[in-house]
Amino acid sequence: MSSIFSNLKGDKVIWATAGLLAIFSFLPVYSASSNLAYLHGDGGTFHYLVVHFFHLLLGFCLLFAVHRVPYNYFRGLSILLLPVIIVLLLYTVAQGTIIGGAYASRWVQIPVLGVTFQTSTLAAVVLMVYVARYLSKITDKTVNFKETILPLWLPVFLILALILPANFSTAAIIFAMTLVLMFIGGYPVKYLAAIVAAGFLMLTMFILTAKAFPGVLPSRVDTWASRIDSFMSDEDTEADYQIEKAKIAIARGGIAGTGIGKSVQRNFLPQSSSDFIYAIIVEEMGLIGAFGVMFAYLLLLFRIVIVATKANTVFGKLVVMGVGIPIVFQALVNMAVAVELFPVTGQTLPLISSGGTSIWMTCMALGIILSVSAKREEIKEAEAQEDDEENPLDILSEAI
Repeated sequence: MSSIFSNLKGDKVIWATAGLLAIFSFLPVYSASSNLAYLHGDGGTFHYLVVHFFHLLLGFCLLFAVHRVPYNYFRGLSILLLPVIIVLLLYTVAQGTIIGGAYASRWVQIPVLGVTFQTSTLAAVVLMVYVARYLSKITDKTVNFKETILPLWLPVFLILALILPANFSTAAIIFAMTLVLMFIGGYPVKYLAAIVAAGFLMLTMFILTAKAFPGVLPSRVDTWASRIDSFMSDEDTEADYQIEKAKIAIARGGIAGTGIGKSVQRNFLPQSSSDFIYAIIVEEMGLIGAFGVMFAYLLLLFRIVIVATKANTVFGKLVVMGVGIPIVFQALVNMAVAVELFPVTGQTLPLISSGGTSIWMTCMALGIILSVSAKREEIKEAEAQEDDEENPLDILSEAI
């Protein structure tokens, strides 16, 4: 066991937090998947628990592999992977998948593994690494807006344009996190304001075009509008169903909860094991479980900031913030949806919700963070070794 832990490099608190969240996830996933087991009847709840276990196992294998790669390699990999991501997104859009009458081209099938993969989540990680790389190149330089349009903003808006029609929430989070990373990286605020204005203008044009030509430009604009309308309205509508059941689950939870495995609303929430798993956690474990999960993500954010602060290069600092902050932000969005602070977004709870792609990409991002942290540890160990090897007589002579 000690030999296994000795191979885990980087921030131990991040390792422990990720591991505890993964272990904890088995309780709500096993409980909440009863609805899916009833509807599909494919092996019962144990089947979904096994699937979740293998998703986590593959995710942590990916985390381990990525964290052993020197983080400087990710600079070049982001350039190589960017065109691959664009091709994957184009292929995803070209499928034109329709689910329940709504446009839902988000996934591609992996024939070898027999699973689906959401390309937008991989695109988010690669894009953040690419942006961190570009910002590290222009550090301490005078930024010319025109010079950044092609190498920086064109890939950003191209990827967002390919994700937006089928997944507005993911596109919005990527855009927001890109702006945050730009601000942290010292990109001029006046240029960021112009980009935000351009983004809103493009979004408005897209919505108007999609409404005017629904057959030519498929999208989920009507779904977005119904979710926002139901969020703003006090009237009970069909779109309110999920959030109302989530609120009932939270109300039933109270302080200590109804008990693990004793949720009632899991039988009524369609996405009880993924998008609304936080409501099931609150129902079964009460405010104690709710604040416990929230504390874990805030602890993760704190350690991410610590790793970024101690990174030995500008790229290291930026890439940690770029891939780390979205994990915590997504978690907070998921919790906010459950308590009706946000409209329904479809964002999962990282490392807890069922779903392979979300787990794998979260583990990849954590692997990059731990790679940066591991490099810092190597530098400290090398400095300590040099201090130990220094001759005491030399120290004395230098002092004299």
